[in-house]
Amino acid sequence: MLNHTLRGCCLLALLPLFVSLQPAAAQAPVVIGLSKDKPASGRFVETPQGYMVPYEATIPGTMVTYKMQPIPGGKVKVGSPDSEKGRQPDEGPQFEVAIEPFWIAEHEVSWAEYKVYMSIHDRVKQLYQDKIRTAPADGGEKIVTAPSNLYEPTFTFIKGADPEQPAVTMSHFAARQYTKWLSGISNQFLRLPSEAEWEYACRAGTTTAYSFGNDPKELGDYGWYFANSGEKMNHVAKKKPNPWGLYDMHGNVGEWVLDEYIADGYKAHAGKTLTAAEAIAWPTKLYPRVIKGGGWDSDAEKCRTAARRGSHDDDWRKRDPNFPQSPWWLTEEPALSVGFRPIRPLIAPTTMADKNKFWDADLQDTRDVVKARINEEGRGARLIADETLPGDLKKLEAQK
Repeated sequence: MLNHTLRGCCLLALLPLFVSLQPAAAQAPVVIGLSKDKPASGRFVETPQGYMVPYEATIPGTMVTYKMQPIPGGKVKVGSPDSEKGRQPDEGPQFEVAIEPFWIAEHEVSWAEYKVYMSIHDRVKQLYQDKIRTAPADGGEKIVTAPSNLYEPTFTFIKGADPEQPAVTMSHFAARQYTKWLSGISNQFLRLPSEAEWEYACRAGTTTAYSFGNDPKELGDYGWYFANSGEKMNHVAKKKPNPWGLYDMHGNVGEWVLDEYIADGYKAHAGKTLTAAEAIAWPTKLYPRVIKGGGWDSDAEKCRTAARRGSHDDDWRKRDPNFPQSPWWLTEEPALSVGFRPIRPLIAPTTMADKNKFWDADLQDTRDVVKARINEEGRGARLIADETLPGDLKKLEAQK
């Protein structure tokens, strides 16, 4: 009996050693904006992966922040009903789209945010010159292009360049590349929303002409448009948000989405329910691309949730004297009221090829122009945007 007792005591004494020798249980990675516990207050979206919550993130290597709001999955009728006042022919017939959960920027990308991306052009070239990084060859899957320096800044900044104003005049391609750059350095998958996703987020569960109702007289409380803007874009997030906490969905600046603008494109989907992916009109030509949300120069009816317009890139580059003209910048007045805001899907694509469909140039002509501008003129720059880039840029700053 005594021997059994001693043996048991010895085993108990050794138990902590056995436990310490076991491999530690792998901890699930922390996902920004996702909580395993139900929040006690504030907005949240319950999903099988956890509770999506609003969050604020900092652009790595800077003190510039941006805020993201969670959007629940659900269905939306895209377009406007025949009875809606101000309805245009290109807004129908309505069709239904099933949307998966995502986060979306609380307001349009500001100049404070976009100028970080703009500054990469000269800085990465210096990184290569100082041999802190090696310049990547053209054609790699992870390549991002930094936009060229502005040929004539007054074209872009004529309506202001205040850090709290929305950034404007970037091309559709540049907006896509911004989301690739930010995705790479933050290790989060961000992209432009599709037209259906944008409209779903704007509606925020409503079925009225605007997210606040049908009366355009109330628009001044929620957005900057022709009647109250002072003929300029204004600071972001100064009006009332929609029910899902999103600012400036009606006015201030219109917003690029993924889709090609097709005036009668909704007819092909009449009476159908599509997934968000099925509903995307992937571009097949340079323009027109869809712009949603109206702008500081829009009448009230153009700021309705269902309102849409198309870009005209050739006309919007007339004052660019270069050949080929910039793939990153537009110059004409319509583009002075066009910006964008990114989204972050809860479930991201897993392959680089699938991600690049949302990020990279979608036409060979654009790829050729980018190559010519960088290789022949030295305007624009190629880089690998990854989590090491902000640290390398800090090394550069330390050398000054």
